[in-house]
Amino acid sequence: MQQTTTRVNASEETIKIGPLGIRFLLTGDDSNGSVSVFEVLVPAGQKLAAPAHKNDAYEEILYGIEGVLTWTVDGTPIEVGPGQALCIPRGAVHRFDNLGNEDVKQLAVISPAIMGPAYFREAAEVINAAAGSPPDRAKMMDVFRRHGMTLAAPPHVK
Repeated sequence: MQQTTTRVNASEETIKIGPLGIRFLLTGDDSNGSVSVFEVLVPAGQKLAAPAHKNDAYEEILYGIEGVLTWTVDGTPIEVGPGQALCIPRGAVHRFDNLGNEDVKQLAVISPAIMGPAYFREAAEVINAAAGSPPDRAKMMDVFRRHGMTLAAPPHVK
């Protein structure tokens, strides 16, 4: 019989995507695939470089710790601040921006744990290669697809 070790913050990995920080506390490996948990650190005034997307097979729950992050879910802006929680259901198109002048820290819970550190490492490679320009859409689409997400259609220009 295999012995498992239980410990606090089993993963504790930080991944940088441009100015954003993602610190994994638990991954699917730590939870038998049921959940991944990570902190999202978003500097003041920072907008998400990746395009809006939807999660195909998992829910994403956000909990505000510091600052206010504006999530846009199916076209509706929703501010999530300290002590507030938001569940983004499967299939809802979403993105986030820090529109304030305060750094943000939120806790994210992904269930089941389809998205984990590998997604953020691969996305960081594509986003960081863009050097401040929009990331290569085809490359991002491939990364998103392999990690259970679909990019939203680009907005129509009028």
